[in-house]
Parts: sequence; C-alpha cells; structure tokens
Amino acid sequence: MKTIMTLLFAVVLSNSVYAAGAKVDYQVDNQTYEGYYISNNKGAPLVLLIHDWDGLTDYEVKRAEMLSDLGYAVFAADLFGKGIRPTEVVDKRQHTGALYKDRAKLRALLQGALDAAKEQGGDVTNAVSMGYCFGGAAVLEQARSGANLKGFVTFHGGLSTPQGQDYSQAKGKILIMHGSADSNITLQDFADLASELEQQGVAHEMTTYSGAPHAFTVFGSKSYREDADAKSWRRFVEFLSATLN
Repeated sequence: MKTIMTLLFAVVLSNSVYAAGAKVDYQVDNQTYEGYYISNNKGAPLVLLIHDWDGLTDYEVKRAEMLSDLGYAVFAADLFGKGIRPTEVVDKRQHTGALYKDRAKLRALLQGALDAAKEQGGDVTNAVSMGYCFGGAAVLEQARSGANLKGFVTFHGGLSTPQGQDYSQAKGKILIMHGSADSNITLQDFADLASELEQQGVAHEMTTYSGAPHAFTVFGSKSYREDADAKSWRRFVEFLSATLN
C-alpha cells in the first residue's frame, strides 16, 4: 500500500488523503465541493471522472487509482457539494434531478471541476472526460457544451438529448458503452443517440454488452457483470491510449 509519503504533490486545501491521491476542496459559485486528485507522473494526460448519482464515493476513488496505475492523472469531480453523498434513492433522485433541471449549473460545475483539476497540475489540454450512470449523462452534457476536450466516455450513462440541445458544438471523440439488458436506458435511446451523432458528423463509437444491466461496472452490486466490466474497461484503456498524447 502506498503511503502518504509517496505523494508527488501537495494539496493545500485539504488534509485528508486517500492512498497516493488526495481530497481537494474547491469552489464553484461560492459553494464548496470536494473532489479527489491523483497523479504519479508529472505532465501525465488527464482523465476527468464524473460520479454516479450517489456522489463521489470509494468506487470513483478506486477507478481513479486504477487509471493512475496506468500512468494517468485523474480528477474525480464532485457535482453535489462537500459532504453531500446521498444514500437513499429519494435523495439521489433529488440531487440528480435538480441538475437535470438546471443545465447551466451542471455545465458550470463540470467546468469548475476542470478548473480545479488544472489548479492541481492536471493538463486540461490533453484530457478526456468520463462518467458512470448519472456521470455519463453529465459527460454528454459537457460534450454538447463544446468543452475543448479530446474525448468523452460514458459507462451505462444517460443517453437522451434534452429538448433544445444538440451536438453541433461537440469537440473530441465520443465513446459509449452500454448494457443491452439496461431497462433504465433502453436500446432505443442508444439507437437514437447513434443516429443523432451520425447526422451531426460527430466522431463516435458505441458498443453494447449482452446481458449487462444498468450499472454493470459497479463492483459488488447485483448489477455487476464481470465480463462486460472487463471488456468495457479494456476498450476504455485502448481509447485513452489512442486519444491522449
């Protein structure tokens, strides 16, 4: 186990540390958020990681550490606020629903996380954004906003495009990984997005995994499917290698 002494950077705003990474307090519109940054290589390509509907938890930290072990710098964002990590479904729906209704705020939070990553030394000029479930929907919002990133990746994320939005400003490649057995986000949603991206000339790749339900990558859950998780993670790693310098 790596210790605090192996840290390659200092985080002034927080004293709480996970393994070789650290919690990072940052501000967006005068509210405090608590992200997580990890990097073992100065100047490493950056991955911006967006959490599921339960907020930034040990799951995202584990994924960040997996990416760090591969040589990437990772900033796991917080879109709910410091200390807000809902455990009840009603609360999860409330927090995600509020952001779905306020897309301007969602975009500001995504940009704020990117700014915080830059402050920690992350190379935002050589970066990919990725997310799980709610985080995947947020990543697609970021793509539609015209964020100047090299790629946008979703694992079992929301795929629908809000009324009045499109991908005309999207930059970078889009990679979608989806479970064919997902009853929350259907194959029709998947097909509709594919058609939309094709019509608007957005470079994309979309893959489905048979038998995989919603949240198929979440370790230890009833929805976890090891085969789909392994295959999607392998494709993600290949995508990062091909997309980032």
